[in-house]
Amino acid sequence: MSSWQRVFFVAVAVCAAALVANLWLAELEPASVWGTVYGSAAAVLALAAAGYGLRRRAARAASRWKAGTAASWLDFHIWGGLLFALLMLMHSAFRLPSGWVNGWLWALSLWTVASGVAGRLLQRWIPRVLASGLSTEVLYERIPALVEEIRGRAEAVADASGEAIRSLYDRGLAADLVAPRRRWIYFFDITGGAAGRLAEFAHLRPLLAAEEGERLAELEDLYRTKLEIDAHYTLQQALRGWLYAHLPVSFLLLVFILLHLYTVLFY
Repeated sequence: MSSWQRVFFVAVAVCAAALVANLWLAELEPASVWGTVYGSAAAVLALAAAGYGLRRRAARAASRWKAGTAASWLDFHIWGGLLFALLMLMHSAFRLPSGWVNGWLWALSLWTVASGVAGRLLQRWIPRVLASGLSTEVLYERIPALVEEIRGRAEAVADASGEAIRSLYDRGLAADLVAPRRRWIYFFDITGGAAGRLAEFAHLRPLLAAEEGERLAELEDLYRTKLEIDAHYTLQQALRGWLYAHLPVSFLLLVFILLHLYTVLFY
């Protein structure tokens, strides 16, 4: 258990005790003294958690100034974000607030925390499943070039083969080898149902002469590699894509927090 994780659990216990005391002594209301403390603490945590983004963009300066490691900032970003969500719910008395600014702030807070949790789960799960379930390691940026190379090699094998292999290539492989393809099945079966897709190779193999069998084996290896590249393409793209669901909303959340503070302080 990390140090920030321990701090989080202690802070949750403190919040629980404060909530019990609040309910015993007064109503749970956003505008009360209790609610103001919850909201202020949530705002401070949100702004502090946003420091992780600044830490990433100023890594050299942070190292020079000994402003904490990237891992410790990420740990704080995660557990501080979860604590922010709890304090935000306490501040809103665990109900949807009135007013469009407060309503948007409430919704953006929940979306930001939920998308952050989802992203963290993806960051832990996707590399592990790719490493354990596939034999091919692929950099995301190289996928288009690798697919083009595989398509060219497969086309050359098909051109040098007899009618049976050429027919197999035209009917079942050519379309799959044109470009990287996303398939939802890779989230549930990392092989993408490869056994079923490769079954036709097994059916054709006993019917071929030795030389044609070697070409079929080469074509099968190329196609299997393409299926594994598609798995990388699908899952690595999901890992990158979640940022578009998290970062813009996180920035918008900070804007609404500042707007909320402005309206509370000056209106």
